[in-house]
Amino acid sequence: MNEYSAVTVERLGPVARVTMNRPKQLNAFNRDLRRDLLNAVRDVNDDEAIRVCILTGAGRAFCAGADLTEQPSDNFRVDDQLNHEYKPTLLAITEADKPWISAINGPAAGIGSAFAMACDLSVIGEQAYLYQAFTAIGLVPDGGSTWLLARAVGRKRAYELMIEGTKIKGAQALELGLVNKVVADDQVQSAALEWANALAQKSPLSLSCTKEALAAAMECDFGTAISVEAELQRTCTASDDAREGAMAFFERRDPVWTGR
Repeated sequence: MNEYSAVTVERLGPVARVTMNRPKQLNAFNRDLRRDLLNAVRDVNDDEAIRVCILTGAGRAFCAGADLTEQPSDNFRVDDQLNHEYKPTLLAITEADKPWISAINGPAAGIGSAFAMACDLSVIGEQAYLYQAFTAIGLVPDGGSTWLLARAVGRKRAYELMIEGTKIKGAQALELGLVNKVVADDQVQSAALEWANALAQKSPLSLSCTKEALAAAMECDFGTAISVEAELQRTCTASDDAREGAMAFFERRDPVWTGR
């Protein structure tokens, strides 16, 4: 098990909460946070006792993006950093076989917004916001923000939000389909945890296969989507969970899922 200096990991029964923990810097990414977050995400993904994961930030921010005060090395290349330090963590979340919920407790700016959007589900505070801060400092959106935002709101609206640098607060984020739930700012953590615990009572295999089917459907034609669903349904139908679900239904009891 890894040790972390810039992240905390709580195991709350079947739920893990991963918290970016640089509150004085609004959880902006420095070298330590990039390293620790990747290790933490991998650790909870590999933990079979964990069925649902939450990603959030300590203090009053989710994540302010990259720490612009960090001194780069002499041979620094931003493309290497994005490809080798950020990309593996983002893919570890999107390709995980368990759901990730972003608990957006404050500003999620720059690549911080990419991490908020990359999660499968999102809870946001009323005054919290997603913010494409890049054009304000002469940069291009990164961390997959273009891919994530365009698929949520469409190409034209995504471009507008990016070049205008709109701070997309809770209610607007919900209206645009960028989040699932808006709650009072002081209820973000409890709402995310309550939701995670509810999801943890569902079949882990069903949650995983549904996530995989949806990911494929976003990138393929209709016929291929049907075939992907069929193959995943074959896996589920042959599983212990499917048999347990049927028995529990007829016996009028709660199922005991194993994820197999």
